[in-house]
Amino acid sequence: MPRAHSQEASDAGNDFYRQLTQKAKPYTPLKTAVVMPVDKLSLEGAMRAAEERLILPILIGPIHAMQHLAQKYKIKLGSVNLEDCPDEASASKRAVELAAQSKVDAIMKGHLPTHILLHAIVSEPLVHTDRRMSHVFVVCGKDYPKPLFISDAAVNIDPDLKTKRDIVQNAIDLFRCMETGKPKVAILSATEEITRDLPDSVEAAALSKMADRGDITGGVVDGPLAFDNAISRDAARVKGIRSHVAGDADILIMPDLQSGNMLYKQMRYLSGYEDAGIVVGARIPIIVTSRAASVETRVASSALAVLAARRHKAGKGLALSIKEKVA
Repeated sequence: MPRAHSQEASDAGNDFYRQLTQKAKPYTPLKTAVVMPVDKLSLEGAMRAAEERLILPILIGPIHAMQHLAQKYKIKLGSVNLEDCPDEASASKRAVELAAQSKVDAIMKGHLPTHILLHAIVSEPLVHTDRRMSHVFVVCGKDYPKPLFISDAAVNIDPDLKTKRDIVQNAIDLFRCMETGKPKVAILSATEEITRDLPDSVEAAALSKMADRGDITGGVVDGPLAFDNAISRDAARVKGIRSHVAGDADILIMPDLQSGNMLYKQMRYLSGYEDAGIVVGARIPIIVTSRAASVETRVASSALAVLAARRHKAGKGLALSIKEKVA
């Protein structure tokens, strides 16, 4: 990848990061359980988000390891609370306990596999409501004129139609936290044609009809759309697609986790797109980024969580919870 291309994409992403952080700064910082901040990126990311007044962290993990990291990399912990938990499972369980007791407003993933943290979350009914959890990445770079919301690339492996309905609604609700209008939602498949040979194309059409009937609200939904005609007006025109969404999508709904995860990583590592990410569908926002995510990504994700929590508290439709288990 040419260096200039990467730098331009990064600059666009950093501008978005700054806008996102500034939008969140006027609001109350979230009391946040940070699970296993036991490497430089996760510890520094949490503390930088605290410096930006986005979160008030409680660091949960082996105290000796966290203190050693802070000393080694000159990360100031100040008066931040530390809770001693020896391993990933116990730290995750403790964070969820604090959430269930309403002692924290958010949970942040540190240096541990996502599935360990999510297992603790889905095991605690007090952090659920009636909607399926899903993850949303927000990516931004020079090649597309606005941020793209991508879901689901981290939680639901092979979602059925009911789960996809929740994934779409979660993504719409999170988009509306940005207060930039009604999103255009593209339900992706390998083709814009509806065919029994591609069940995802049939489900995409069903989701579009759900939106027409008011079962999905707050966005303009269309599908099936292939990736090219979802983001390129030229591709949509050549294929003769008439749609309010084609070529101008704000949200991309993926057929399954594998396709979503690969798309996100291609955009991140080949095109240099910057990203932020959280899980919605639990009673509180869950800040979930890749273990390799930069400090800036973690700060931007914290800002996104602040906006999500604010919308939820205002009663504007961000249902942060589930009753069903994560796939």
